[in-house]
Amino acid sequence: MNVKTQSLSPDETSTEAPAEKESFASFLWFLTKLLLAVILFRSFIFSPFSIPSESMLPRLWNGDYLLAAKWPYGYSSYSLPYSAPLIPGRILASDPEHGDVVIFKHPIDKTDYVKRVIGLPGDSVAMVSGQIMLNGELIERRQVADFEIPLSINTSCAWGGEEATNDAGEAVCRYTQFLETLPNGRKYNVLDFGTTPSDSYPPKIIPEGHMFVLGDNRDNSRDSRFEARAGDAVGIVPQENLVGEATIIMWSTDGSAEWIKPWTWFTAARWGRMGKTI
Repeated sequence: MNVKTQSLSPDETSTEAPAEKESFASFLWFLTKLLLAVILFRSFIFSPFSIPSESMLPRLWNGDYLLAAKWPYGYSSYSLPYSAPLIPGRILASDPEHGDVVIFKHPIDKTDYVKRVIGLPGDSVAMVSGQIMLNGELIERRQVADFEIPLSINTSCAWGGEEATNDAGEAVCRYTQFLETLPNGRKYNVLDFGTTPSDSYPPKIIPEGHMFVLGDNRDNSRDSRFEARAGDAVGIVPQENLVGEATIIMWSTDGSAEWIKPWTWFTAARWGRMGKTI
């Protein structure tokens, strides 16, 4: 059986090759624009961050994934991917407010941390028996119902907690919980395990361009009460290290998912936490 073949004329060959080159160039240009859009979005609008510890319980849980707004405090090189040194200093700078939950770079090792802002430049901050004293006044704090968190790979029961079973038969860890109210009216819950050495902190005036931050899980947080050390406490943080303000939880997992078992991607999800504002 003979198979007939048809050859292209010189004119047809000369028009198809440029078309293929143009198509490939257009695709590369599309990818370049897409990459640029992602970089701009993450640098100047929103960027995702994960919570790797329990220092911000009860508000943020280990395994939460949140979005941080990048514009509230201005922009610096820390706003850019890999902290690219393309922005000198901080532009459009603005101070955080008391009670804001902020993302910032550790003053020494430059890793991302999340804490709550308690003191701003000129403030006097101290702690007396675990209670914050701001500008010479003890802030309001009252005990509320205990906080319960389901036990999982991502949420163990720390030394200040008590293992229990809730009404649904789930194994949980139960912590003593307090409601704090700052002078500007911001309210949030904190955990307190009892008397510890970090419950006392002598008065400190926060210098210009800095901020005093605390974890909401007061006895399980290495924050401004301790000297800054790489991989450890953050000390009093320069505001130039700000990355953004924590805004909303977009995903949360208890840590039990396995890549080879796709159904666990859904059973591990904490659906009730998604969409919570911070």
